[in-house]
Amino acid sequence: MQHVYDFAKKSVDAFLLDMDGVLVHEESMVPGADAFIRRLTKAGRKFLVLTNNSMYTPRDLSNRLSQTGIELPEQSIWTSALATAQFLDTQRPQGSAFAIGEAGLTTALHDVGYTLSERSPDYVVLGETRNYNFEAIARAIRLIEAGARFIATNPDPKGRSPFGTVPAAGSFAALITKATGVAPYFVGKPNPLMMRSALRAIDAHSESTVMVGDTMHTDIVAGIEAGMRSVLVLTGVTTPEEVDRYPYRPNRIIPSVAELEV
Repeated sequence: MQHVYDFAKKSVDAFLLDMDGVLVHEESMVPGADAFIRRLTKAGRKFLVLTNNSMYTPRDLSNRLSQTGIELPEQSIWTSALATAQFLDTQRPQGSAFAIGEAGLTTALHDVGYTLSERSPDYVVLGETRNYNFEAIARAIRLIEAGARFIATNPDPKGRSPFGTVPAAGSFAALITKATGVAPYFVGKPNPLMMRSALRAIDAHSESTVMVGDTMHTDIVAGIEAGMRSVLVLTGVTTPEEVDRYPYRPNRIIPSVAELEV
């Protein structure tokens, strides 16, 4: 495996870890991921597990990980829904939103004091759900046409399920944009905004933090743009052959998070 950065030359105080493809794959744990989390905890390293999936609350995801064998408190999980809610709170505190999504998104919005409304909301916020429906999409289009600002939790066009590929928020955002001519502001990866909000959540600095992900065009580029060193693991989306296609490179490529020292 290629090592293009000697981490020993510069201290590593914290880690940001993608979840799907790094710690779990579908509903199964990546072998050794549980031991890696235990090593992080034993070493006293700050860390957060990140996901662009806005459907679930951190508590839901903590339970999901526990079922695979990874014990992780909900405080160690950072979702695009949390990042989106935090962003909106900095822009228009105590605002209102028409939200398309699940409990992960609506709970995050409520927790920052946002009101969910279908009447002249400040924002239309599009997240992940398995229950996209025509009426909700049509209402979002009309609200945006009437002046609501368009936000989406993440730009991923597709996701993974036990049954195969499923359309994700990016695909439905494209549909709304086609109808309205208004493009959303995407908060989740690869927007470095999500990375910086995660760093603030654990009081970490980009120069001493490593981003660990399985996807070049989201995890790795987001880490680079946020000023962090990056590690690509080969247990998810990106293959070794694909790395050279990109104009940027991770600092390190390893087979699995199980082989990453802390």
